[in-house]
Amino acid sequence: MQTQRKELNFEGQNIYVGLDVHLKGWNTSVFTDKLHHKTFNGPPKPEALKEYLSSNFPNGNYFSAYEAGFCGLWAHYRLEELGIHNIVINPADVPTTQKEQMHKSDPVDSKKIGRSLRANELTGIYIPRVETLEDRSLIRVRSTIVKDMTRIKQRIKSMLYFYGTEFPKEFENGNGHWSKRFIIWLKSIEFQYSTGTDSIQIWIKQAEQQRLILLEATRKIKELSKSEHYAKNIELLRSIPGIGLITGMTLLVEIEDIHRFENSDKLAGFIGLIPTCHSSGENESRGEMTPRRHKSIRKNLIESSWIAARRDPALSLSFSKLCFRMESTKAITRIARKLVNRIFFVLSNQKEYEYKIV
Repeated sequence: MQTQRKELNFEGQNIYVGLDVHLKGWNTSVFTDKLHHKTFNGPPKPEALKEYLSSNFPNGNYFSAYEAGFCGLWAHYRLEELGIHNIVINPADVPTTQKEQMHKSDPVDSKKIGRSLRANELTGIYIPRVETLEDRSLIRVRSTIVKDMTRIKQRIKSMLYFYGTEFPKEFENGNGHWSKRFIIWLKSIEFQYSTGTDSIQIWIKQAEQQRLILLEATRKIKELSKSEHYAKNIELLRSIPGIGLITGMTLLVEIEDIHRFENSDKLAGFIGLIPTCHSSGENESRGEMTPRRHKSIRKNLIESSWIAARRDPALSLSFSKLCFRMESTKAITRIARKLVNRIFFVLSNQKEYEYKIV
């Protein structure tokens, strides 16, 4: 007589898990090859998910996916360590129906991620090493400090305008603003009452402290650029006109490995220096730059392009020709695209850029 088997064994079967990751809980949708098993809210711990899968689908092949966001990549690294094959995806790349857009919720999000994962419709983003992530944090901290410094300066000037305080003639055109002499003049300002004077002096102290913090961050980045991992590549990048220390280090920590791009077009697409397009039948139109972009790299490259257009004869000639048929602000984006070609070349071939000849 045949006995009934009570143990579960999913050996050779694939189990797909869609995760909607939040701080206090993960909305989890589990799919088999044929069925939607269950959607539930579980603890925000990879170990808890592994325990659930091992208990309900022992010996299965586990696959999971979640959207890139605030939680970073620590969950991905831990899921991989636990034997769950995970990918992190761009939220904009998840196939969504109109109904799901109209009735958006965390369980719905986890279901569509799990469903798309099972259908092999998702492509994961590039996952850098932990060391690169931490190096990237240093560059991004400096960028945040610069933004905070700009806000403080704007608040000080706004306060001066509010109370009708005029700039001395030597500073009227913005020349010398935030120089040592300008700071001395700011400290000498006195309002009608002590509270007003105290207010602006507090802002000035904060600006000075922020400047010291910015200087410390810049020094740390300089030290990092001299490390064995970055020294050669930063030297190559700085051979390109317009590329300085901060832009070069931003490129290196955000890209990590240039060989993950097949060509310069792929790199330009990653940065966001390609136009949008719309074609239907015989009609084809190209629009502005794509909204899909790497914000910090594109911003830095466009700023660098203004310098490159002055220093590099080839880029200067190209910029002049472009300005005959478009505004300079649009022409400079074309120069930034050419700069991407140079960046891809020097990093791929490990050769310095020569720009003295057109």
